Amino acid sequence: MTTMTTPRRRIDWGRTAAWAALAVAIAVSLGPMLWMLRTALSSDHALASHSADLLPADFSWGAFARVFGLESPAQAIAEGGSGAAISFWQYLLNSLIVSTVITVSQVFFSSLAAYAFARLRWPGRDKVFSLFLGTLLVPSIFTALPNFLLVKNLGLLNTYLGIALPTMLMTPFAVFFLRQFFLGMSREVEEAAMLDGAKHARIFFQITLPNATAPLATLCLLTFITAWNDYFWPLLVGNDPSVRVLTVALGIFQSQSPQGAPDWSGLMAATLISALPILALFVAFGKKIVNSIGFSGIK
Repeated sequence: MTTMTTPRRRIDWGRTAAWAALAVAIAVSLGPMLWMLRTALSSDHALASHSADLLPADFSWGAFARVFGLESPAQAIAEGGSGAAISFWQYLLNSLIVSTVITVSQVFFSSLAAYAFARLRWPGRDKVFSLFLGTLLVPSIFTALPNFLLVKNLGLLNTYLGIALPTMLMTPFAVFFLRQFFLGMSREVEEAAMLDGAKHARIFFQITLPNATAPLATLCLLTFITAWNDYFWPLLVGNDPSVRVLTVALGIFQSQSPQGAPDWSGLMAATLISALPILALFVAFGKKIVNSIGFSGIK
């Protein structure tokens, strides 16, 4: 009587290496976030003597209390803070206003431009689009000075509009992203609407945009994240406390160190709180971003 032996399953070393590389990448990505959380929950005076500890050094909520302005100046100085007043909620509101204005305006005007490049036929359309797309190769630092002079001459320094103006109309990436999607849409419905007498404006608002909700939502999210994280331009034109955004405020918060060393636990607490909205949005819509990018033909 013969017995059947099941063959040993061979180890797929390539698959194992891929999973190992993915685990390392996740650890590298999450490491700074965990270290930021650990620092935020530590006492500022204990950080120097417990710099190598993985757990919070002398666990304390004092950093978050200083960020939200719940401590008196004397208490903040005693715990390693600067003692200066922090208008955290005002800065958070400023970032929300600027990011929302940029997102809504940029996505709307970029969708108009993308529709013109994808659907309308006019002389030199492809050449103009290639020239427009070539501006992606121009670093933003090259346009900072001309934009600053323009905003200054318009009297828009230290205003929400001055901060939002350079990117609120359209960007090459946004136009390219939406154009790729519009090119992949079926023309039959649009042609049928034209036979019924519909003009391009009606087709755009009643047919094209309703069928492009997924890429529009993705572009809104990417634009909002970019505007929320911007630092250099808001620092140039919006340093007044009334319009100061959160990224600039964090830099000023770090420099307020009368005792000789920055308030690292307070800085990490403020950074963690400012990053939470973006993290929540990315967790909620991260899959939509990947799917829309792949569907739009961006490889």
